Amino acid sequence: MRYELGQFNPTVVSAAAERIAPLATRTPLVRLDHDGPAEIWLKLENLQPIRSFKIRGAANAMLAADPTDLEQGVWAASAGNMGQGVAYCARELDIPCTVVVPEGAPETKQRAIRQLGATIVQAPFRDWFQIYETHDYPGMPGRFVHAFSDPQVMAGNATIGSEVLEDLPEFDAFVIPYGGGGLSCGIAALLRQLSPGAALYAAEVDTAAPLAAAFAAGEPVAIEHERTFVDGIGGPVLFAEMWDFASRVLHGALVSSVAEIRAAVRHLAIRNAVVAEGAGAASVATALAGRVMTLDGEPARRIVCVVSGGNIDREVLSDLLGEAD
Repeated sequence: MRYELGQFNPTVVSAAAERIAPLATRTPLVRLDHDGPAEIWLKLENLQPIRSFKIRGAANAMLAADPTDLEQGVWAASAGNMGQGVAYCARELDIPCTVVVPEGAPETKQRAIRQLGATIVQAPFRDWFQIYETHDYPGMPGRFVHAFSDPQVMAGNATIGSEVLEDLPEFDAFVIPYGGGGLSCGIAALLRQLSPGAALYAAEVDTAAPLAAAFAAGEPVAIEHERTFVDGIGGPVLFAEMWDFASRVLHGALVSSVAEIRAAVRHLAIRNAVVAEGAGAASVATALAGRVMTLDGEPARRIVCVVSGGNIDREVLSDLLGEAD
């Protein structure tokens, strides 16, 4: 599938915003308390009902579907936030929901999905991961809601960009965590049309940064992949259809270390009383490190960072808060 800017024009995104309003929260934009020269603004998607932006795309995909496509319910492949987003929306719409998770997925995440009324199906990791490519899994009824490679999901995510423009019409740069690409590409596609002077970046962690490697090589390449507490972004591969679009709508990928992201999580909690998961703090980490540049190559002075989620294990957060600055 090849995506085009027109699929995410202001009219499409405005319709998505109106569609998802009953299910998703219009989150606040607040300024980060820090000591650097740049203004850093936080789009707090950790304040969504499921503490993640994923509810936006899930809601738009489900509410935009033909009602007959939902008669047998919905299903998704997810080990965490997307599963909760689809399950939450399905519960609100009173339709069945099944979430396929990889064997060995943390029980805390599975429990959160079950508590929202969904049925869990475990699959071997390789079979589970292939769902993102095939969009299929044996025995799954109803509409499949892809975590990122779905125009309706991406349009729902793009509503984040339209809300930011309403609250802060001018900014130098916009930084968005990159997992599968549905969040960053959806937002960037809209902002390319409405804020062409802004630099648009993805944020990654150095233990799993396939997008930065692809930008450096000019094409997707094999990378080393290490699992860390920053589990909402990064992966072993870059999906081809997402790379094609990301390379056209994003200006690059900014990479932070795990240590920098740990410090950003702690900074957000202590200075702004914001609880962010590792992926959600990745955008803030690179802004605090001074890596965000304008399109002219100058240090950005007004930066918007999407805090994409706040689903962090209590033990991990406790450890981070106990570390010295």
